[in-house]
Amino acid sequence: MSDQQALVQGTQYWMLLSVAAVLPILWAFTLSLHFARPYVVRYLQTLTLRFGGDVWWLSYILIRDGLLVVTFALSVIFLFPNVYMSADLGVPITAPLAALVLFWAMLAKLTGDADDDPRTFRIVSVLLVVASMLYIIPQVYGVEAGDQVDAWNSISSSLGGIPAALVSGSNPSLSYPILNLSLAGFAATGAIIFVWFIRKTKFEPADIA
Repeated sequence: MSDQQALVQGTQYWMLLSVAAVLPILWAFTLSLHFARPYVVRYLQTLTLRFGGDVWWLSYILIRDGLLVVTFALSVIFLFPNVYMSADLGVPITAPLAALVLFWAMLAKLTGDADDDPRTFRIVSVLLVVASMLYIIPQVYGVEAGDQVDAWNSISSSLGGIPAALVSGSNPSLSYPILNLSLAGFAATGAIIFVWFIRKTKFEPADIA
């Protein structure tokens, strides 16, 4: 039974570490597709066939927004305390904040038109850049640099503690407030969305014959 539990636990750790490692790639593709909009629009203007332009634009929208949803879905796992606070897993300390800011970016896209409104496009762009930095920077200089402490110490003794400070399981004094702040941010944002939806919903009585 212990061997089976060890296998299951090892498989879970492998999956979680794989998600944490692949998320920087997803973030890079998400930002690339988002900021590729001007290029796609210029390319569409060169097409002479309307059907081909519609297919190209719809394909771009589906891939771009679908990748955004996948990135958010994978980022949500870092909101679970048993994953985020685990000392055996290397999780970027600001990963929950990255998920929260990405949620705000998706909310801006849902409540506005980021493809036609320049102001909404700028808001979404800033939120996506901030969210990606909140994940990629601690992932690179914390999780991936965990075995380079000696190299950091060779430069300066004060730099050797940077990798451990950027990993959630190694810095509980900071990771607990970050997790609680992120959960509170999700709760507050969800409440705002609910109130906004209730106010926008128009009640129409049923027409009963």
